[in-house]
Amino acid sequence: MLGLCLIGGVYFLWMVLTGVAIWLVQGLDGFEQSLQRISTGADPWSLILLLSTFLGGWLGVWIAVHLLHRRGLRSLLGRAPKVLRDFTLGVGAMILVGGGLTLAAAPLLPPLEMTPDPGRWLIFLPLALLGILIQTGAEELVFRGYLQSQLAARFGAPVVYLLVPSLLFGFAHFNAATLGDTVWYVFAATALFGLIASDLTQRSGALGLAWGLHFANNVIAILIVSVMGGLGGLALLRAPGGALAESVLRPILLADMVLMVIVWAVCRLWIRRR
Repeated sequence: MLGLCLIGGVYFLWMVLTGVAIWLVQGLDGFEQSLQRISTGADPWSLILLLSTFLGGWLGVWIAVHLLHRRGLRSLLGRAPKVLRDFTLGVGAMILVGGGLTLAAAPLLPPLEMTPDPGRWLIFLPLALLGILIQTGAEELVFRGYLQSQLAARFGAPVVYLLVPSLLFGFAHFNAATLGDTVWYVFAATALFGLIASDLTQRSGALGLAWGLHFANNVIAILIVSVMGGLGGLALLRAPGGALAESVLRPILLADMVLMVIVWAVCRLWIRRR
């Protein structure tokens, strides 16, 4: 608990410092509006600034493991060659299996609008990919790297160290004010992804596989197709009006959960045979 509080405190301090930097650059005029745009990733720079705030998560975990546990980030991530290999597998599985099934179901989706400036999208793409790499890595470090490993060391019961981080991961994405009646569908989909990531981390012995899945999933949801109405500042394809209707979103979220289970089964099969 002390470790989580320390991570949260460092992350909050990083957010404050980011806000101060924005205030110093822009002044008080429009400061509140800028923060609102950053919180929703409403434009390319706002989205990249939002993703950069997750550096505070990396810093918080690094401080916590050094001060409280006398070990380094490698003990949470795993050996670099294994992390890189598993990360590549996770990205590949999500693109080949998830992307393939998504393309197959594309005719069933409502019409989407392409960004009016694809050239601008390409210019910001490298920074956005780096930002998503930082953001997904920070979340994996906190929930699967730190919290899961500490619970496993303390209790040794899979029902605790697999389920608790997954539920907390789901609640971390719980936003009833923005998501409306779909909030519990989003919670279920996010918690399921957390459970899949936790299981793959346990089975593989490193964070690379879960990180790769998480990275590829967020690239698709943030940079390729944005249908939830948030974090759409750099999406190549967007829902008309910013978000799909809740009646359309619910079956998409259910289909996404089925898709993640299929991707998980493919990854488990690879782990078993390697």
